[in-house]
Amino acid sequence: MVDLTFISSGEVDEAEALDAYSRAVVAIAERLSPSVANLRVSRRVRGGRVATGGGSGVVITPDGFMLTSAHVVAGTDGRVEASFVDGRELSAEVVGADPLSDLAVLRSEATELAPATLGDADALRVGQLVVAIGNPNGFAGSVTAGVVSALGRSLPVHSRTAGRIVENVIQTDAALNPGNSGGALADGRGRVVGINTAVAGVGLGLAVPINEVTRRIIGALMRDGRFTRAYLGIAGGSRPLPPRLARELGRSAGVEVVEVVQDSPAAKAGLRPEDLIVAVGGTAVEGVDDLQRLMAGELIGERVTASVIRDGRVLELELVPVELKV
Repeated sequence: MVDLTFISSGEVDEAEALDAYSRAVVAIAERLSPSVANLRVSRRVRGGRVATGGGSGVVITPDGFMLTSAHVVAGTDGRVEASFVDGRELSAEVVGADPLSDLAVLRSEATELAPATLGDADALRVGQLVVAIGNPNGFAGSVTAGVVSALGRSLPVHSRTAGRIVENVIQTDAALNPGNSGGALADGRGRVVGINTAVAGVGLGLAVPINEVTRRIIGALMRDGRFTRAYLGIAGGSRPLPPRLARELGRSAGVEVVEVVQDSPAAKAGLRPEDLIVAVGGTAVEGVDDLQRLMAGELIGERVTASVIRDGRVLELELVPVELKV
């Protein structure tokens, strides 16, 4: 008969029994869970009925500012109920939402909340540990872990009147489910590097990155309740430059104009379909993401020169962008 030796709970320290991976996930969860709220929202639907929904939010200041996904609070009356792992239940209101980045800011009158630390998604590497904390299907404070599966993904988003591409979206295999939207995606040090936004398939979750661009959006939503973008009025896509022009300009591609909206700034400047935009305001443009990045609110109403290739020649056209209506 085999002799079995049983190890009592007192003989092995619990901390020693945890491997490095588990210790990292436990530390992140303990640090960040108090900063993640379970959100409950109500919205009117067809027929005048009231439908309830849920999502997650992340506290970013001690005095009640919270970050979530714009689609979580879309169509609501602006009031949100938030609950925390310590049992607190608070009312919050929507300060501002930007559907074209899928970010929204809420504000509660509470004080002494536990704010999360915002990180920098631009420093992430594929294969790096990430932890998602949120409230999938209403199960508050749920924690899942995985890795950064890919970086630089694109996520199409739309408002009622406009559409754009959210750049540098984080792809992760950390399990995400309905209700995780608006919750935190954290790096190995517990810093929030993304706001979970979509489930694209089994083991395929997407998060809006926290970086320089989204920090500007968050700051504008906190300050002004909205984020403004400049608008040209074109639809287009990236196209390789002819070899001669590529050598002359020192770049490989530009943005081909496919459509010009009538009476838009682009139409008034004389842009035409099949024009190839290679620079705006002296900054090189090789793809739609480059052009989007340049359309900052500061350009609204300002004269800016677009370098355009037409019939093999480089033309300089003067544009005056207007505000993009969302």
